[in-house]
Amino acid sequence: MKASLQPGVSRVNRITVDRERTISFMGEDGRVYATPWLVKDIEYTCRDLILAHADAGEDSVGVEVAVRHLAPTLPGMTVEIMARVTAVEGRKVTFEVVAKDELDEIGRGTHARFVVDVEKTIQRLKAKAAKLGDQTRGIP
Repeated sequence: MKASLQPGVSRVNRITVDRERTISFMGEDGRVYATPWLVKDIEYTCRDLILAHADAGEDSVGVEVAVRHLAPTLPGMTVEIMARVTAVEGRKVTFEVVAKDELDEIGRGTHARFVVDVEKTIQRLKAKAAKLGDQTRGIP
């Protein structure tokens, strides 16, 4: 992680709400930006910010999300997601996030990510998969 990743650093991503990002359970006239997509878009905005300050071989994983979805956004509208770093504690990076569409603030909250070494993470995942395989074969 580069020293440039400090509290106050921010990023804005703009997303157009396409059909895939909407709920369907209220029928066509009830389609709006789905909360799980809002959370995903917030996570990716924060990840993009970290990647701009990451060393080669680093990425990040989400570890905490607290978001309130405050207002509906219609299909075709543009959502602006602003993420601002509020703390960097070792490899843990905490963000304040605000999401707005053309008319309203639609979301607000916090998100935390942990910066990881990709290769080391893959090795840990392979070790866990091997352990799971051993358990399913009855090997202690």
